[in-house]
Amino acid sequence: MDFRTRTWHILSGTPTPTQRIGKAIDLALLALIFLNVAAGILETVSSIHERWGRILWWFDAFSVAVFSGEYVLRVWACTADRRYRHWLWGRLRFMGTPLAIVDLLAIAPFYLPLLFPHLDLRFLRILRLTFRLLRIIRYSHTLSIFITVAKTERREIAASISVLLILVVLASSLMYYIEHPHQPDKFPDIPSAMWWAIITLTTVGYGDVYPLSPVGKILGGVVALMGIGLVALPTAILSSGFIRELQRRYRRHTHRCPHCGAVLEE
Repeated sequence: MDFRTRTWHILSGTPTPTQRIGKAIDLALLALIFLNVAAGILETVSSIHERWGRILWWFDAFSVAVFSGEYVLRVWACTADRRYRHWLWGRLRFMGTPLAIVDLLAIAPFYLPLLFPHLDLRFLRILRLTFRLLRIIRYSHTLSIFITVAKTERREIAASISVLLILVVLASSLMYYIEHPHQPDKFPDIPSAMWWAIITLTTVGYGDVYPLSPVGKILGGVVALMGIGLVALPTAILSSGFIRELQRRYRRHTHRCPHCGAVLEE
């Protein structure tokens, strides 16, 4: 096994004799991400920023150097995977994968002010914090399962969301025509009534907008009851998909070769 293939196996978590090294690197990078998130949060506290701002900046620079090195190594070593075998198009294909884009966006905010000094630094801090949080997906087994389940059950989830959107439009339209004569300030138009429909269907119920007429109260009660089942529907889809994915991964794990870690045919 050459150095490029060995590097790819370590960074991609492929089951090989180097798997322990890969897990140790993943844990170290995961700890660094959490420390970066904590530093980004503390940096917004003015007293901490005034006293420790320089140290936080150097820690950020060190983290960006580590993340940049990891990104470069992944792009360099990805040709060891047959999906990205071509030295140019394979690397470009790898750089276009969702996780590779997140990796790039996590380090880009550090370099952007060097190229564009007039950018809003507060926006860049939020951008940096967001995408470094998203990088946890690469190293978290549980989050990766949720991503897989969301892809597998995307049609069912889309169908349940479509039904929810239809009900939002229907409920807000009916409530507008019922309540507008009684509360023109609370229900001035259908888009404004959608706020009431969303918080009612999601069973949040802030209480800032609510019907006063008897017919409006009946409609509100019906919409609230329907919302209990509709909001639970995507949750049930994700839960069942999560259980199936766990069972599938367990079966794959138990059908691996004890020597090389390759998946055996069932």
